[in-house]
Parts: sequence; C-alpha cells; structure tokens
Amino acid sequence: MTLKLDPGARLVVATHNPGKARELAAILENRFDIVTAGALGLAEPEETETTFVGNALLKARAAARASGLVALADDSGLSVEALGGDPGVYSARWAGPDKDFTLAMNEVETRLAVLGVSEARAFFTCALAVAWPDEGPALVVEGRVDGRLVFPGRGDRGFGYDPIFAPDGRDETFGEMDPAAKDAMSHRARAFAKLKAALF
Repeated sequence: MTLKLDPGARLVVATHNPGKARELAAILENRFDIVTAGALGLAEPEETETTFVGNALLKARAAARASGLVALADDSGLSVEALGGDPGVYSARWAGPDKDFTLAMNEVETRLAVLGVSEARAFFTCALAVAWPDEGPALVVEGRVDGRLVFPGRGDRGFGYDPIFAPDGRDETFGEMDPAAKDAMSHRARAFAKLKAALF
C-alpha cells in the first residue's frame, strides 16, 4: 500500500496545546482541513513510551481510533547534554499539571547550576507520526535542531522551552524569533520535510 495524504483531506492533530496546534498548522502549509483533538474533546492518552517516536505513534493511533480520521501527532522535547539528555521525553512533565514552562525552565537552570555548568549544549527533537483509522498503517519521522541554552530566557513568542533555546548560528532564542523564521528551521520543520517527502 502506498501511503499518501491528499490536499484538502481532513486531519485531526493530536494536541490540546494551542501553540503547538498553530505551529503544526503553519508547517502543514494550509494543505489540509485541520481539527485538533482538543476541539473534538478527545482524551489525551498517557505517554507511556520512552522515545519521541514511540509517544508520537501512540498519540496518533489514539486520535485516529477515537476520531475515525487520519491523525497527525507530534512528540517533542528539549534534551540538555549536561543533564544526560533530560528532560527529553519528559519535557512536558517537567512543566507540571498546569503546563507551567517557567517552572520547567527554572528547573533546567537550577540543575545546571548544581552541576556548575554555565554554558549548556542542547537540542530539540520532534517526532511526527501519521496514523490511519481502523488500526491502519502509520508513518513516523524525526527531526532535530541543535543549539545552546540562554539564561535568563528571552522572548515571549513560541511556547514551551523556546525562550531559553538559541539555535546554532543565531543569537536570538526561539522565543524571540519571528514565527516564520522559526518554522523554517525548527525541529518540527525538519521532521515535516521528511514527512512531506514521504506522503505528499
């Protein structure tokens, strides 16, 4: 079976995060009729996998099963080299039940300070999964962008850990960058380029 997404197809994006939904919609270049899992009232499945790929696939399959639509899910996070890759797949959990990423960024800064690390390398990873309903086929791709951490955080654009992450070759953090500039180089953009090559 050849996997393909036709322009104009209705997709459910498996997220309840408005910022992530906007970013995914922009990256999808308005090719599809998009509805979010949040708008459909779909429950968020527990992320029990230990990899970004595993969690993205889990979320896509759950959304496809519940909605009867082709589903796109993203699992992404920040990995800090000096922290052994943490928070990694637990990036959202570090923000707590209220999704307070100021809390999460403070935790990263505190842990680095305890280690005596003043300049930290980090990278964002994004896994994108597309799953068809009725336990049909699925495809998962992964993208990554490397950079360094900046404290205190700068900028109120973007979401999550964006204010403390400056990608290689740029002085601006993702939190300061124009959204279109970020979308052109982000981990999601790199994953989407692979998805586009495979499905469009």
